[in-house]
Amino acid sequence: MLYFAYGSNLHQEQMKSRCSGCKYLKKYILQDYRLTFRSALCVADIEYKKGSSVQGALYEITHKDESCLDKYEDFPILYKKIFFKYEGKDVMAYSMENKTPFKYPSTRYLNIIKQGYKDCGLDTNFLIKALKG
Repeated sequence: MLYFAYGSNLHQEQMKSRCSGCKYLKKYILQDYRLTFRSALCVADIEYKKGSSVQGALYEITHKDESCLDKYEDFPILYKKIFFKYEGKDVMAYSMENKTPFKYPSTRYLNIIKQGYKDCGLDTNFLIKALKG
């Protein structure tokens, strides 16, 4: 199964410890979505927005990895699953169920995401834009 990461799961060492069967495939830009941060936890989310884009990473994950991610992402309470196509295959991503207002993330959480951007060779300007709310 393919999984699109856009927040702390971009951090490849953390992702590997969380999902031992995962394999990083490539960086990927998801069109017509935007990155934001929300909920009482101040964590990353994506939402549909025509003309916007989210930088992230595609991983190949096992069913066991998906179960681990479901627990970590508090599925189906905090996050729901959304799907899109990449080269004819379904790609799963998590998106928050309750779209609360923007909340700035903690320094610790943000540093994990910044490391993930480095790990995946992503442009941090996308992250900086999202942090402006």
